[in-house]
Amino acid sequence: MTLFSRQNFLADFLAASAIALGFSFFIYAEHFGLRHIAALETVLALGAYYGMLTASRRSILLAGFFIGLFWFYWIGYSFRYYGMPWMQLPMALFFGLVYSLYFGTLALSERPYVRAPLLFALTFLAPFGFNWMVPELPLLFTWLGFEKWQFALILASLALFATLKSPWRFAALILLAGAYAPPYSPPPMPPLKVKLVQTRTPQSLKWKRSYQMRAIAENFAAIDDAVAQKYDLVVLPESVFPLFLNRRPELLERLKARSKSIAIVTGALMYDDGHNYNVTYFFSDGKMQIAKKMVLVPFGEYIPLPRWIGHWVNDLIFDGASDYLAAEHPTDFVIDGVPFRNAVCYEATAEPLYAGDPKYMIAISNNAWFMPSIEPTLQKLLMRYYARRHHTIIFHSANAAGTGIVK
Repeated sequence: MTLFSRQNFLADFLAASAIALGFSFFIYAEHFGLRHIAALETVLALGAYYGMLTASRRSILLAGFFIGLFWFYWIGYSFRYYGMPWMQLPMALFFGLVYSLYFGTLALSERPYVRAPLLFALTFLAPFGFNWMVPELPLLFTWLGFEKWQFALILASLALFATLKSPWRFAALILLAGAYAPPYSPPPMPPLKVKLVQTRTPQSLKWKRSYQMRAIAENFAAIDDAVAQKYDLVVLPESVFPLFLNRRPELLERLKARSKSIAIVTGALMYDDGHNYNVTYFFSDGKMQIAKKMVLVPFGEYIPLPRWIGHWVNDLIFDGASDYLAAEHPTDFVIDGVPFRNAVCYEATAEPLYAGDPKYMIAISNNAWFMPSIEPTLQKLLMRYYARRHHTIIFHSANAAGTGIVK
């Protein structure tokens, strides 16, 4: 009996590992620069979904745990900068547990035709408001589409294949043809020459007062270099000015003066009426516009818990640093007559920022919190997911990694 149980566990472990690897392969393929493998990614994604619909309950729970680790092992890295490096492993295990429970909802039934709608329903669920688990994301580089209706069609096809008897089960795969996605055609580029600046400031150095003068000098040097190369717009990363920029009038005047030669988008903090904001500053023709974030980072800029415990967690772990406030609406910058939607880091991977299907978006990030890891790669994949769904081109400037045009 003991041997039989061990054999069952080994089989469940191997099945769970195969599901998690198939579900996560596309992230690591992108991270390590593997290209032109749509056929392989299609097979692996379909195999992972089929496994989720047919595997044992224990395999599903284990697969969810492994997926949580493969996708989000890096989240605890940020605790190094709050004086708690020992939290890295517990946070990785915590996210493994969260997604074990998330995908574990499939274990409520062993019937594929019940699991399929449950898996589809998970696409609308974001634990703690953290929306980086997108179950249809593995389809991003496959021959199949990742719109909701296409994902529903794929799951229906696989559920029927798992349920019907031969030869009808193979006929169910014909439904996959309805989810075929032709090659994507992005919108045309804007009639502007855009300079995207990538900085490489370690997070351990970024907020030290002794570093401020060096950061300021490097930022202005990047702007002047863009002017010399005759760019129309220069974009600098999130919080690249590591200070409350609205309280430094001498810097604002220098930026306004430069903006008569080039439009400038840069990240910094803003302090207003006793509140902190993580914002984008836009300078053009000697004038300034400020865009506040609309979507805040769970546990980074707000605590997604009841108020009584949220204040306690904020003070205990984040030293009160996550009490940012959010704007009610997204902000657009108009540069030489071309509107650009503004997004700060996490916002560029959030559905509300794509309201109205903006043609162009400027995104700024600071990815040094999580280096070295797959975080910038997963961020880019999520941005590409939203960019293609909304037919948007994203101009992304980041600290540490991730700078580039996403479409």
